[in-house]
Amino acid sequence: MSELLKLITPKDATDLILNSITEIKVGTEKVKTPESLGRVARKSYRSESILPSFDKSSVDGFSVRAQDTFGASDSLPQYLKVVGEVPMGQETELIISEGQAATTYTGGMLAGDADSVVMIEYTNRIDANTIEVTKPVAKGENVVFAGEDVKPLDEILSSGHTIRPQDIGALSALGINELHVSQKPKVAIISTGDELVSAESDPKLGQIRDLNTHTISALVAQAGGIACPIGIFKDEYELQLSAATNAMQDCDIIVFSAGSSVSNRDLTVKVFKALGKPGILAHGIAIKPGKPTILGLAQNKPLIGLPGNPVSALVVADLLLKPVIRALMDDINPLFRNQVSAFLTADIPSRSGREDYVPVKLEDTAGVLDATPVFGKSNLIFTLVKSDGIIRVPADSAGLYKGQTVTVRMY
Repeated sequence: MSELLKLITPKDATDLILNSITEIKVGTEKVKTPESLGRVARKSYRSESILPSFDKSSVDGFSVRAQDTFGASDSLPQYLKVVGEVPMGQETELIISEGQAATTYTGGMLAGDADSVVMIEYTNRIDANTIEVTKPVAKGENVVFAGEDVKPLDEILSSGHTIRPQDIGALSALGINELHVSQKPKVAIISTGDELVSAESDPKLGQIRDLNTHTISALVAQAGGIACPIGIFKDEYELQLSAATNAMQDCDIIVFSAGSSVSNRDLTVKVFKALGKPGILAHGIAIKPGKPTILGLAQNKPLIGLPGNPVSALVVADLLLKPVIRALMDDINPLFRNQVSAFLTADIPSRSGREDYVPVKLEDTAGVLDATPVFGKSNLIFTLVKSDGIIRVPADSAGLYKGQTVTVRMY
C-alpha cells in the first residue's frame, strides 16, 4: 500500500497549483458586451468620451441659480418665477435669469445659466407661474456634471477584470458593444469506482449514484468554465488512463473524482504520473474533509484528484478547482469569495435611522485585507465599477469607523 506524501496546508496547496500554471492561459475570443457577464477581460479598455455627456439633474424639481435660494426656509420662502420646462431627451434653449426657475426632470438637462436644482419636495406651487422655495441649495447641488462619472482616456476595465452587471451597463453607456475576453476553460470530469452507477439509474445494494459528476459540473459552470463529463470508469488502470489521455486532447483541466486515497484500488496517482511531467505536485492536504486530495501537472494541463466523498469533493473543488479555472482565464483576483471580512480604511458617516450601502475597493496589504470606501453620488455607475463589493451600515448606527472589521458582500 502506498503512503500519502507529506501533508501541506490548504494555502500552500492553493499557492502550489496556481504558481505552477502562471504561464498557462486559455485563448481569447470576442463576445457581445451584454453576453460578457462573468467573463474576464483580455485587454484594457479606456473611454473615448465623457459620461455623462451633459450637465444633468439627479432629481425632479426646478433648475435655479443657487444664489436665488439663499436664506429660504419654511417661514421665509424665496419666490421664483417659473419661465418654462426643460424637455427630456433633447437639448434645451431655455435660459433662466435672476429670480427665475424652470421645471426640470431626473436625468434631463438643466436650463441655461442654472447652476443647481431644487428638489420638488422643497417647493410649493403658488400659481401657474410662481413657486416658493423652502430650502436653499448650494451651487452644483442635485447636479451630475458632464464628465463627472468618466472622462476621455480614463481606464474603464483593466485586463484580468471579471465583468459584472455594472460593468456591462457602463460599457454600454459608452458605446462599447464588444469585448475581448478569455475563453471558458474546459474541465474534464472523470468519475471512478466499481460501485458507481449513473445518477439516473436505480442502484442495487452496494452501488451508489454518481453525484460528483453533477455537483462538480455545476461548480465548474459557476466558476465560469465548461464542464465536460467523461463518464464513470471502473477501478481498472488501463480504462482510467485511456479516459484521461483522451480528455487531455480537448480539455484544459483534468479532474478525477475518487481514487485519491491510499488503497490498492485508488489509481489516480498512477494515472497522473503516466500522463507526463512533472506529474504529481502534492498528495495530501491538511484539511477536513478532503485530506487525500491530489494535485498534478502534465502537458501544461492542471490535474486535480478529488476525494470520492461528495462533501469532500465539493469542499476541495471550491478551494482549488475554482481558483484554477479563474487563473486560466487570467482573472487577477482568482481567490476572492462572495463574502469576506476586511478592515475599513476610512470613516463612513451615516444618518441614524437608515441602512446605508457603501461600495468599497479591496486591497491585500501584507496579508491583511483592507476595504477602502468608494464615495460618490448614488447615480454614478463608476463608483460601482471601481469597487469590488459593498458593505452595509446598520440603521441604528451613526456610521462606521476606520479600523473596524466589516463584512464585504462581493459582486
